[in-house]
Amino acid sequence: MESKRQQKFAGVIQKDLADIFHREGANFLPNSLVTITKVRVTPDLAIARIFLSFFNNSNTHLALNTIKAHASEIRYKLGSRIKDQARVIPHLEFFLDDTSEYVERMDKLFDKISKETSNE
Repeated sequence: MESKRQQKFAGVIQKDLADIFHREGANFLPNSLVTITKVRVTPDLAIARIFLSFFNNSNTHLALNTIKAHASEIRYKLGSRIKDQARVIPHLEFFLDDTSEYVERMDKLFDKISKETSNE
């Protein structure tokens, strides 16, 4: 269970990172849209775990590795934005959010089940 402080700080990070990816995301991943679906922050606010979703990108694992390779640059840009709001700029850990893929897979299964029951 996250504290109010963690949730508030995670919201600040999510908003600023979304702006960074919106403005400069084409430098990292051209022709791809990066969405920050969730941010979790450790209780000491030293580590931020960022969950990303990629659109218009066929290889999400390669895209995630590209973002991880630019993590220090992204952290620097984030630091320049939140330096007045945070004492320490958190270390950024990026993860793939596969929720949309899971939902799509479930929808296909439900469609298959409904077709099988209607054929009987």
